Amino acid sequence: MATRIVVVSDTHLPARAKDLPAPVWAAVESADLVVHAGDWCDEATVLALRARSAALVGVAGNNDGADVRAHLDEFAAFEVEGVRFGVVHETGAKEGRERRCDARHGGSLDVLLFGHSHVPWDSTTPAGTRMLNPGSPTDRRRMPTGTWLELTVEHGGLRDLVLREVQR
Repeated sequence: MATRIVVVSDTHLPARAKDLPAPVWAAVESADLVVHAGDWCDEATVLALRARSAALVGVAGNNDGADVRAHLDEFAAFEVEGVRFGVVHETGAKEGRERRCDARHGGSLDVLLFGHSHVPWDSTTPAGTRMLNPGSPTDRRRMPTGTWLELTVEHGGLRDLVLREVQR
């Protein structure tokens, strides 16, 4: 059985945008699982994603206040079809990121989803943990467009990993 996952981060609603772009909402509504890697910035976004997704896993980020933190922790772990995932907002500077991940999680994760930088990231640690950052669909910063990530988990592995762009 395949599980379709949508990963977003750093939505910063309603400060950076009034709402998520329509293609992101369409992806959210058609996914089996939605993961948000922090910096929601308001409780309404947490509640809206929870209401419009089949299942939601999320963490609080550095810009999230008590209203968001009432719903979320700073780290979440879950398993999909034998693949062990972790979600966190911040992983520190890009230099040494993989080494820090291995030191912190000690091979207990197959995939670590993270945010904070607003810049997409895809690397693998020396211990074999895949590190993925979806960027931000609403605050592109140094990127040409906003982004989010879609992937499928099937037969104990990732496939169809696609970084989607918000068209301007």
